[in-house]
Amino acid sequence: MVDLEQYLPILIFLFIAVGLSALFVFLPMGVSRLTGAHAPDAEKLSEYECGFPAFDDSRSQFDVRFYLVAISFLLFDLEASFLFPWAVSLDVTGWAGWISMVVFLGILAIGLAYEWKMGALDWD
Repeated sequence: MVDLEQYLPILIFLFIAVGLSALFVFLPMGVSRLTGAHAPDAEKLSEYECGFPAFDDSRSQFDVRFYLVAISFLLFDLEASFLFPWAVSLDVTGWAGWISMVVFLGILAIGLAYEWKMGALDWD
């Protein structure tokens, strides 16, 4: 037999969390409406992401090169995130850690050279 009174603190915690979340979301929206900060006009509703109005349908397909550059960025961003812990723990890992990182960076450099040679980084 399950004693449901054991779940009461969890339910209280959930109600408080949902209440605070709703407060943090809806209170600023309500305050901005009441203080007059919400005044849409043509300038505020215009596109601002790239600096010029969109000239095509938003559901149009992107060029494959965009995805290649994005994946390359993620790859080298992850590489940078691996370099920091490696550098901090280099005294513990010693030569084996240094050699493994040089091999890792070498593989990534070969991949970058291949991308460059194949023209994946060229943008027309």
